[in-house]
Amino acid sequence: MIQKGSRLTVADNTGAKIAEVIGNYGGSARRYSSLGDIVMVSIKKSNPGGTVEAHGKHRAVIVRTTKETRRSDGSRIRFDDNAAVILDGTTKQPKGTRVFGPVAREVKNKGFDKISSLAPEVP
Repeated sequence: MIQKGSRLTVADNTGAKIAEVIGNYGGSARRYSSLGDIVMVSIKKSNPGGTVEAHGKHRAVIVRTTKETRRSDGSRIRFDDNAAVILDGTTKQPKGTRVFGPVAREVKNKGFDKISSLAPEVP
């Protein structure tokens, strides 16, 4: 459950390290976002020379959450950190060319096939 103000680690090679959620898409009363949802983030910390600079606003998709998510077969999945992948403008394509760490299967089910194919593991 990611809400406005949550800090996320960025799991791609765009140069961003820490991002803060500044908005959830899906209605004005929507409070939480979960795996595979698109959020608006502000970059808080980044590497110099990266494609994304600090204090910029970008769209991102949530790929890992510490709050467990129930799957349709009854199992639950949770991760060690909250992480996101920066998206390119209005498209659903990732801005980076690599994705670090595992990515949840729910991300692929919501239409982000490119992100799941770049990830080293999809549990």
